[in-house]
Amino acid sequence: MLRCHCPVCMSADPRDQRLRTSAIVRYQGVRFLIDCGPDFRTQMLRASDDNLDAVLLTHIHYDHVAGLDDLRTYCFERQFPLYARADVLENLHRRIPYCFPGGTPYPGVAQFEEHVIGDDPFLVEGVRVEPIPVMHYKLPICGFRIGPLAYITDAKEIADEVVDSLRGVPLLVINALRIKPHISHMCLDETLAIVERVKPGRTLLVHMSDGIGFHADSHRLLPQGVELAYDGLIVKV
Repeated sequence: MLRCHCPVCMSADPRDQRLRTSAIVRYQGVRFLIDCGPDFRTQMLRASDDNLDAVLLTHIHYDHVAGLDDLRTYCFERQFPLYARADVLENLHRRIPYCFPGGTPYPGVAQFEEHVIGDDPFLVEGVRVEPIPVMHYKLPICGFRIGPLAYITDAKEIADEVVDSLRGVPLLVINALRIKPHISHMCLDETLAIVERVKPGRTLLVHMSDGIGFHADSHRLLPQGVELAYDGLIVKV
């Protein structure tokens, strides 16, 4: 965190030097980007593979969408496919109107092909993607189920029927902001309660603040099969 000089923020362990939460999912030949925050350029310069086919947005908050303009290099030959809820797209039209058809494009900016998603599964180049509805305080947002992966970020509440639908998923990626409770994000105990009900094959925690502590100490807090993710982590399922 800016202006924070706590031991975690000052840690030399690269696993404690966390950028904003985002992920690349490669499944059945399609490469998805989930969220595109203000650290996107730095993250992609570090990535092992910079090829992408589509972007899925969980919600409109700045730390999840502020890097969209940096997708311009993916738009040289086509409008880049963007999948999001209607409220997210409406908000983006106000923030970055030059990136959408009908706006006044400036040469070289990102141009997006819009796809409105709701609660029903949809296809991206033939791959099924299932939205996972969760609540981020009072804001309805989306997680995503892609094959063996369930990806949830920024959740505070998850309905019982949604939890039931995820039971036994091979890989669960889910937010756990810190140890202390928070108004709009699940704290560690709340997240672990969801994990206990879902019983996934493996769980990775994301969207952590310095309030989660040192990565090196996390094994003392977490049950078997649950780990803190870190920037640059590659997982194969």
